[in-house]
Formats: sequence, C-alpha cells, structure tokens
Amino acid sequence: MALWRRTLCALGTLFLMTLLPSPTEAVAVMSVDLGFEWMKVAIVKPGVPMEIVLNKESRRKTPCAVTLKENERLFGDSAAGMAAKIPRVTFRFFQDLLGKRAENPQVEEFIKQRPEYSVVTDDARGTALFKLSEDLVYSPEELLAMMLNYSRGLAEEFAEQPIKDTVITVPAFFNQAERRAILQAAKLAGLKVLQLINDNTAVALNYGVFRRKDINATAQSIMFYDMGSRSTSCTIVTYQTTKTKDFGIQPQLQIRGVGFDRSLGGFEIDLRLRNHLAQLFNEQKKSKKDVRENPRAMAKLLKEANRVKTILSANNDHMAQIEGLMDDVDFKAKVTRQDLEELCGDLFERVSSPVQKALSSAEMNMDEIDQVIIVGGSTRIPKVQELLLKAVGKDELGKNINADEAAAMGAVYQAAALSKAFKVKPFVVRDAAVYPIQVEFTREVEEENVKSLKHNKRILFQRLAPYPQRKVITFNRYTDDFDFNINYGDLSFLSAEDLKIFGSVNLTTVKLSGVGESFQKKADYESKGIKAHFNMDESGILSLDRVEAVFETVVEEKPEQESTLTKLGNTISSLFGGGSSTAEKENATDTVQEEEEVPTEATKEDDQESTAQAGEQKDPDTKEDKKPEEKKEGEKVESQDTKEKEAAAKEETAKPPEEPKKPPAPKKQKLVDEIGADQTVNDVPDLAEEELKKSAKKLQDLTERDLEKHEREKAANSLEAFIFETQDKLEQNEFRKVSTEEQRGEIVSKLGKASTWLEDEGFTATTKELKEKLSELKKACKALFFKVEERRKWPEKLAVLDSLLNHSSIFLKSARMILDEEPIFTEVELNTLDKLINDTWIWKNETLAEQAKLPATEKPVLLCKDIEQKQAALDREIQYLLNKAKFSKPKPKPKSNTTKSDNGDKNTTESAEKTTKESAEAPPSDPEPVQEPPVEQLAGSEADSTAQKSSEEKEKTEL
Repeated sequence: MALWRRTLCALGTLFLMTLLPSPTEAVAVMSVDLGFEWMKVAIVKPGVPMEIVLNKESRRKTPCAVTLKENERLFGDSAAGMAAKIPRVTFRFFQDLLGKRAENPQVEEFIKQRPEYSVVTDDARGTALFKLSEDLVYSPEELLAMMLNYSRGLAEEFAEQPIKDTVITVPAFFNQAERRAILQAAKLAGLKVLQLINDNTAVALNYGVFRRKDINATAQSIMFYDMGSRSTSCTIVTYQTTKTKDFGIQPQLQIRGVGFDRSLGGFEIDLRLRNHLAQLFNEQKKSKKDVRENPRAMAKLLKEANRVKTILSANNDHMAQIEGLMDDVDFKAKVTRQDLEELCGDLFERVSSPVQKALSSAEMNMDEIDQVIIVGGSTRIPKVQELLLKAVGKDELGKNINADEAAAMGAVYQAAALSKAFKVKPFVVRDAAVYPIQVEFTREVEEENVKSLKHNKRILFQRLAPYPQRKVITFNRYTDDFDFNINYGDLSFLSAEDLKIFGSVNLTTVKLSGVGESFQKKADYESKGIKAHFNMDESGILSLDRVEAVFETVVEEKPEQESTLTKLGNTISSLFGGGSSTAEKENATDTVQEEEEVPTEATKEDDQESTAQAGEQKDPDTKEDKKPEEKKEGEKVESQDTKEKEAAAKEETAKPPEEPKKPPAPKKQKLVDEIGADQTVNDVPDLAEEELKKSAKKLQDLTERDLEKHEREKAANSLEAFIFETQDKLEQNEFRKVSTEEQRGEIVSKLGKASTWLEDEGFTATTKELKEKLSELKKACKALFFKVEERRKWPEKLAVLDSLLNHSSIFLKSARMILDEEPIFTEVELNTLDKLINDTWIWKNETLAEQAKLPATEKPVLLCKDIEQKQAALDREIQYLLNKAKFSKPKPKPKSNTTKSDNGDKNTTESAEKTTKESAEAPPSDPEPVQEPPVEQLAGSEADSTAQKSSEEKEKTEL
C-alpha cells in the first residue's frame, strides 16, 4: 500500500505545483549618493543585491539639475540640456546654499558665479531663496526634495515596487545645520531616512565589505583621497576584527582622521577654464558684445569647459568649439594641458593639504599608512595624481575601487543592514564627528564677599569622537531655573576660509524651567544634580533628549517575618548545599545601569562648586567579554584532590579571627522630576511646521501636475500608436483571413477620422477625450481582434487540455488497481472521474468538428474560456482525489498478544506456533503498532527470511 501511495503522490505532483503560492516579496531599500554635480542611486531588493539604478537615458549617474518651466518640470539629463537654453529656471549646484544664511561667503560666491538666478533673502530664517516671480519662490530644501523624489521614482521603476526607506550620503564636513537641511528635504520628498552616512565612510564600507577575508586582528590603515566636483576630503580608516556582543568576531572600520578642503574640486577648474574660453572668444572680436554678460553663452562655455577638461585628462591638447555661441557666431580655440595646469596652479598646490590635515587629526604619519586609494571623478586629472603621489611618498596609488559608485554602493549596503527586510553579514562601522561640541553655562560665584559671574565650558563630544553615542551632563550647584548653551568647541584646525563658510559656532540655547519648583517640593531629599541627556544619532545629528532633576532619600527597611512555608523551604535548600537564596542571586546579577557617567576634566575649584559630568555609553558591538584565563600549553596541571587539600590546609593556618558583622547599608530611593527645556536654534533655524506643510503641499501640486501631464501624453501616444498599429495589422494575412473586405473598410474609415481629429484638435484635447476616442476605436475592432486572438491561443490551450486528459486517465487506471482489502476511493468517486474524462473528450471532439465546418470570418464556437472551464473542472476533481489519498491513513495490522495463565507453557507454545505460521505472510512488527514500512525498507531490513521474500514477490505480482 505504501508503494501505491507514493505512486499516486508522484502522479499528483503536476497538479500540486501549479497551485503553490508565490512568495511575498520584501520591501526594497535605496541609497542616494548626493554629489554636487551628479547623483547616483542604488537599490537592494530580493534577487537584486546592490545594483546601481539606471535613469531614463540608461545612464548610471544623473545630473543634479531641476528645470521649472511654466507647465512642466524636467530633471536630470533633460534639465541639464536646458541649462544653455533657459538658464534662469534651470537650477544646478544649489547644494552650496543648504544650511547657510544669506550673508555666508559661499552663498555670496554662488550669486556672483550664477548671475542668471534671482536670489532673495528669507526674512524669517535669513536663508537664500530662488525667486521665479512675485508669487513663486523656492528654497534650496524644496529643490533638493524635488531631486530626491525624482531619484525615488527612478528606483521604484527599476525595482518594480514602492520604496520609502533610504540612506543618503553627505560630505563628512557637513555641520549640524547642513545635515538638518538634508533631512528636511527628505521629509518634504516623503522619504524615510534610515541614516545620513558620510560619503567617506560609505566608500570605506564598500571597500571593506568586499575584502572581509583580508581583515584580521592586525590593524590595517588605509587612506582614501576623494576629490569630487566641489570639494576634496582625505580620510584615514583602520580595519580590524573586533568582538561583538551579538555576532561574535566581526570586521570593523574606524575613522581615525579626516582632512578636507571645501572649495577644491573639479567644478572650480571648470569655472576657470570657462573664463579662459570666454576671454579667448572676446579676443577674437567676432562680436561687439562681451560674452561674459550673456548667461546663455556662459552656460554653453561651462558645459564645453567640462568636456575639454575631461578630454585633456587623456590628451595633451584639444579643440574647444561651440556652434552659435552668441549672435550666431561660432567659437573655436585650441586648449592644451599645460594651459589648464597654469590656469589652476594655485588649486593644484592645495592638493596635499587634506593629506596633512588627516594625518594630523589621526596623530599618525605616512609610514603607518598601508595604502592610499583615490576616489572621485577629479582624481583622474594627471596633475592631481602626480602631486598626490609626491605628497604621500608611496610607489603607486590604489585604483582598485570604483571612483564614481563606491559611495552609493557602500550606502546601499548600510541601508540593507538597517532595514528589517534583509539579513546581511554584520560589519561594524565606527564613524567620527569632525567638529567638537561643548556645553557652556554661566553661574554666580562669591570670592572674598564679592559676587561675580563665571563662564564655564564642558566638552560634550571631542573632535573625531565616535558616534552614535549618548552623553550626560550633570549640573550640581543649581537650585533654580537657569539656561545653558550648546556650541561648537575649538575650531582652530579649520582654515580661515573654511571658518567663514562654517557659519555660526553657536548651536542651541536651552532655557530650563521647573528647577526651583522641583527643589521646593523635595526640600527634604538629597539632590544629585540636574542631568541633561544628549544623543548624537547615526546621522551625526545632536539632540537634547531630556533634562531631569534627580533626588535620593534613605528608606527605612523593616525586617520581614518569614512564614512557616518560607522557613521550611530555606531549611530544605540548606540541606542540599544551597548557600544563598535564588532571590539574592538574582538581585546580585540583574543590575541595569541606564547611562554611564564619567566626570570630565575640571579644576578643583569647579568641582567644589559646580560639577559637570559627561558620560559615554560604550558601543555594545565592541564591548569585550572577560573570559577566564586558559592554561598555557605545557603548564603542569595538578589533580583536583591535591589542590583542595592544600587549599584547606592554608585556610586553617591563615584564617583570621572572625570580625563582627557590619550593619547593612541603608537603602536609598531614587526620585526623578522632568524639567522643561525650551530650545532656541542659533545657527540656521529649521523650517517651521506650518512652512513644512505649505512646502509639502506646493511640491505635491507640482507632482500631481506632472502626473496629469504624463497621463495626457500617455493617452495621446496610445491613441496614435493604436491607429498606426491597427492600419498595419489590417494588411496582415491572419487579420485578412478572419474579416471581409467590408468589415476592414469600415475600420479603416474610423481610423482615418480619428487620425485627422488627433492632428487638428488633439493638442488641446483633455486626457478624458483622448481615452474616449481610443475606447471607440477599440470597440470597433474588438470582434476582429477577438477572432485573431482566439486562433492564436487554440494550439496551446488544446495541448494543455490533452495533457491533462492523459494524466487523468493514467491516474484513474492506477486508482482502480488498488487492493480491495484497503480501498482509498469509493466506486462513486472513480465513476464520477471516469464520466468527467469521457464527457471532456466528447466535448472536445464535437466542438472541433463543428468549428471546422464554420467559415473563418464567423464568430468561433471553440472558445478559449470554454477550454479553460473544462480544464478547471477536471483539475478540481483530480485535486480532490489526491488530497484524499494524501491524508488517508492505513488500518494497522492485527497482532497477537502473549497472555499468562496457569498453564503458561502451553499458551507460549501455541503463540509461538501462530507467530511462525503468520511470518510467511507478514513482516515482523515492533512491540508498538506502527505503519507499514515502504517496500524499499523491507528489502533492506533484517527480515531476509524465505517467508518475507515470498511475501514481497506476491505483493509485486499483485501490483
């Protein structure tokens, strides 16, 4: 019977596989490498691990450009192409304005370089705005939100599913205001930012992920030199394995040093080459006007300068040429690599500066650096590589990483690691905060009966402090409301130019309320200070979580009387060697410390009057567990008995006299009051909640307008395509075969009228009118298309039905051969299947014969939907029988039991004779009832007797 069950299940495999549900796909995640000139997008989805998204032009990188025309928006390459035609409404390089006030030197330089833009100042925030008309202005955050929303559209189209979670790269030197501006732009775009990751950290992560096997306990220091379009950074990264709490030994990267130059990049070279080309054009005197006063001409020159710079990286000279540069005058001039290097001589002198800054911040020298790897598009310039090689003193520069896509790929790996939808191999990332942050407060002190104010500073985060991290500052000498400031620390490592661009060094002013009220309510309690809890999250954003007033009081502890049951339990426990109760053990081990506080460096005078403490919570991924020391190889190991005897003897000789027991320490109770904290942002205010809603509504209206325009264009294209495709189909043989000349003529007439209407009125027609016109044409062609489609599907549908009928017949024949003593199916069920198979054969043959008599131009009687119905009915019946065979259980074999009686020897003898007689017909059974084993198991079991072989041959013959 087991063989029959396996046979039926094998026959049913064909049916079961067609009903398996498709697996549920996990949510995809994306990353955006947000560069100054280019944007790279990468995704991770099931079946597509870490892939760069192609844009609509099938390119792997997209220009960061937005064109805002009156009735449409353009992005990427389309917008970059409009920069020379309508530069006033084509916005590029606006990242320089993020998180900066209007008086910032970088904002002023941007306005000077791009005179085609109308830039005004936001009265509420003091930031720059782009003015298109009297009523229409856009902030840099809104423009960036448009680009981020466009990048999500590209990713969703590539992934074929919605995407919301993302990781965005930012330059390592971005301060708090700039990082908050990126997060606000992402919020306007409707994206959930899992993390803002520094681009240098993303590059280092991408490098380490693909070299996991090379990372070991020995530290390896790698220097990454990244020169992009706008800035240059140099980062020293140490790779080493570390022990984590959850995953054991895992690779880790740690940022050791960072050096940067905000204004050293390929874009500055483009600007200088553009100005050189403009001067050459003016010197040719082909036009009386100054080309530098024409925004469109300067936009053309900037594009040509970028192209010439790229070609000069591989050639010694090249011809710059532009048709119709200005007033229909062509421009042509020869530029050599030497000319370019002379124009940018002072820029190339700054190439080595980030290297020295990175080494200084890491407190390392070049001898400790194992390899120098170049990243970024501008590192392809030969002069840059030459000067960098000289600065680092290495034999060669590493080029074993994708200079353009490394940051995007590292960021998308981090996105997959942070997402709950994917499981990736852990890689510990310890990033570093570039700028130090401190807390400043003023308090009143009294010296020689003279009161004065004293200004105090406490370092909250040192320069290059690892994050994410939590810190606590404790104010011990305040009993009333007070305020303090959160500011940047010592920024002397910045150059004078970078310090001007940096902006305000004051971050936030915090005013506390409720301190005096809390102290009045708890006058009888001991104060433990005012504790301010800070958090620097994974994105490098500092926030004040909460402020608390902490008090302690001594609680009198009354001795508890033990019940009789408790005493009995303790007595029994002591009998079995229980030294302490379970409760005592739990209290000794289950101690949780919320945040670790470490006192900061302060003078003795400050400690006496007002103590500020900063606590750093250790990273759980790097916390090492202490293990007992293992015996070294070759060390002598003594027996346990000998050790115990010696230890007991030493205890007897050195046992001190018993000391009186100390009284237990008084139990203290901790009380916490929440203190109100009113925060005022001092660097660049964030968009107010009301302004955020207005901006979101404005962007949503633009998106809906774009979608409506896209739908109309799609409807017009669909109508036009249907007209041309149908006209072509009417000339094909399969369509002419199933239609008359009169039917085709009627369709051709309607197509012609629709084509004329589309040319005359289609430009002003609405989306609804275009869809209605297309629906009318499809309705007129429906009968023709139906006949052609049916004939195309007949061979495949009939082949499937024939296969199902054949399998069903084999199944029915096999089911009828099952032994009568243990039937699975009833006769009614088998007859029902037999009738269904015969009826299906009859229907098929009769319908095919009837269809053969009809002319091709008539509506067919053999319909695909009828074939599918017959197939479904037959499949449903087979499935029913298969499920019944699958879940039916065979009846257990009867077995003999040996019973005891007065004449036990006689019963035992009769039972043995019965067992010997039945052994020729059935295999031996276990003491407990079990199901009959398969034939294959019987052949290989211990039952090799002649009786068992006869039984197997008998069963095979019956099968």
